[in-house]
Amino acid sequence: MSLQTAGIHHITAFARNPQENVDFYAGVLGLRLVKKTVNFDAPEVYHLYFGDHAGHPGTIITFFPWPTSRKGRVGGGQVGITTYVVPVGSLPFWEARLKHFGISVMKAERFNEQYLQFNDNEGLRLELVEREAGPKSEWVFGGITADQAIKGFGGAVLFSTNAESTASVLEYVLGLKKVGQDVGYSRFQAAGDIGNLIDVPLTDVERGAEGAGTVHHIAWRAKDFEEHEQWQQEVFSAGFIPTDLIDRQYFHALYFREKGGILFEIATDPPGFANDEDPDALGQKLMLPSWFEDRREAIEANLQPVQVRELEAKSS
Repeated sequence: MSLQTAGIHHITAFARNPQENVDFYAGVLGLRLVKKTVNFDAPEVYHLYFGDHAGHPGTIITFFPWPTSRKGRVGGGQVGITTYVVPVGSLPFWEARLKHFGISVMKAERFNEQYLQFNDNEGLRLELVEREAGPKSEWVFGGITADQAIKGFGGAVLFSTNAESTASVLEYVLGLKKVGQDVGYSRFQAAGDIGNLIDVPLTDVERGAEGAGTVHHIAWRAKDFEEHEQWQQEVFSAGFIPTDLIDRQYFHALYFREKGGILFEIATDPPGFANDEDPDALGQKLMLPSWFEDRREAIEANLQPVQVRELEAKSS
């Protein structure tokens, strides 16, 4: 191992209803819709990106909202829980806010940290944790202040069908450091200040099923294009078969599946989400790669319109 990732770049999940997806992540959680585009492999489906004001690596959750998608089952071979980090002292605000919108919450503890756990509208498992590290959000929306707003990922809980192998990849391929064990989890730490703490259950988890409410893949950070090429060789040398380097417009990507069944991506920090639109206008227009522009009218006609909007509380 000669490279070390700074942590999570993004997490990509499946959903059904695109407007309900926007309502939850922008309206309830207060994230910015930083990119509205399509699945480059299936342009009849949106690809929506939510993050901080600029969509910095370590803040981005993305969705393929497909109205006819089957319901998934969270389990082994997936990110089991996506962890968001919020400013210290803000968990009571979030508990009240989630309940305000009719969202059930549960409290948990591991590694001497308190977590607020809940599901999104599709059943995707999420949690909030307070930490000092990481800059406060510059994007505020829906009555959430900078002292309360989500800063980005705190990390993730990986559900593996082969926990020992997954832990080995984290430590000896991606360069995370094992920092402890607690309440049935191993914890690994990357070098960044957000998206940097990864927990893996010590026991194997029964395999899940892809579909709405589950994570498709987790992406790790490569600092630039040169390092990305080095990562491809690193993954190959570790005995995995990485894909080609793929231009995803806002980052370059390579993929490989580790032996615990989880699809790992390594994505570059550059060029970022202002690659094709003004930073102040992110997420407002459907952005298409050049090879789809001649089909824009048909693609737009096939997609359900979505808008970012402030929400009212659920009636009891």
